[in-house]
Amino acid sequence: MRRPGGLKLGVMATVRTQYARSGEASIAYHVVGEGPVDLVYAAGPASHVELMWEERVTARYLRRIASFARLVMFDRRGTGLSDAVESPPTLEQQMDDVRAVMAAAGLRRASLFGVTDAGLCALYAATYPEEVSSLVLWGMAGSGAQAVTPELKDAVLALVERAWGEGGLLPLYAPSRARDRRFAEWFARYERAAVSPGMARRLLDLSSRMDIRDVLPTIQVPTLVLHRVRDGVVPVALGRDVAARIPGARFLEFPGTDNYPWAGDVESWFGEFERFLTGGRPVRHAPDRVLSTIFFTDIVGSTQHAAELGDERWRQLLDDHDSLVREELARWRGAEVKSTGDGFLATFDGPGRAVSCANAVTEAATQLGIEVRAGIHTGECEMLDGDVGGIAVHIAARIVARADASEVLVSSTVKDLVVGSGLRFADAGAHELRGVPGEWRLYCLQRAAEP
Repeated sequence: MRRPGGLKLGVMATVRTQYARSGEASIAYHVVGEGPVDLVYAAGPASHVELMWEERVTARYLRRIASFARLVMFDRRGTGLSDAVESPPTLEQQMDDVRAVMAAAGLRRASLFGVTDAGLCALYAATYPEEVSSLVLWGMAGSGAQAVTPELKDAVLALVERAWGEGGLLPLYAPSRARDRRFAEWFARYERAAVSPGMARRLLDLSSRMDIRDVLPTIQVPTLVLHRVRDGVVPVALGRDVAARIPGARFLEFPGTDNYPWAGDVESWFGEFERFLTGGRPVRHAPDRVLSTIFFTDIVGSTQHAAELGDERWRQLLDDHDSLVREELARWRGAEVKSTGDGFLATFDGPGRAVSCANAVTEAATQLGIEVRAGIHTGECEMLDGDVGGIAVHIAARIVARADASEVLVSSTVKDLVVGSGLRFADAGAHELRGVPGEWRLYCLQRAAEP
């Protein structure tokens, strides 16, 4: 891989802004450093990869990471130097962007470092464990509503309205730097360049509605969770909760009030961070359990249809139905697991695509003179030589059995993970699912024509 060139980094090599193509979006990224660790750094929810190198405090922090790692950093779509978008990117789109950046940088496997808005990295590690060697989460909450309280949301919105681009967020996110006039001037410029006021409002709203707590127990990769004890944005108790939900995760807390890792006392935590990423870890075999979205469909009244049509006409109708479902699976990147005779079992690496696929199938099926229902759940699955197993599969199967004709019914986990996608759901109530402990709240997809 050729050495990047462009911005001067003092003793480091120069770094050049490059672009990775992710669907229709171009994602700006940098690669710097030649250490033995490949590390993808996801600062969020907004950033500006070039301006991070223009301030000595942040540049020193990045240079230190690049001293032991090949550091890949990027701007999320809609922020910084990446393509502008009208709506904040969903977690699903952001995962696509990470994959595109990793491919462009020549990384097949890397450690992930998620800062503040770290849900992206956690979800990626759970969904693609074979691509993630380890995971570090900084200042993270599993539920956006717990971190972005009404009081915090009002305070940030007030700053956005009256003083965006003047460094107004600095006392909130990096109070130890708030009285440094030179730094504050740079931070004001960083605010303006990283994200527009309108997008800042939309990102805040999206963050307040995200909830990945159900995903955290499915993370398998070695995980380190870091938090400052008096973080004024994300209380340390929420960081402890994140670590407690991830099997085997190590939680470390450090003194300080800054939410941003580069502010305050970096020495207190950096050594543990570096040791975790560079220390010897056991070689991991290909994972047999991954986070996946399970998709079931079922033809309503198939027995009655078969009796009315006769074997030959029923077989022709099934062939047309199967072709329809397979076309939509290909369109929405679903992986067919098997046909169930009058339905399908498939998996998706993103719940939004699964819901969109189910919507397309249930709508198109009516043109064949049949009604199809769908049930969708996201959870940990066992990969079994071309088949899938585990409780998540059973849950999805029970959900589809609860669905009405032409209805797409999803679990609360799916609803929480597609926040910001534009998909709308109606509460379908709490249900007991046969063979599955507890009550499960389900949601019905609302189509555009519905009120």
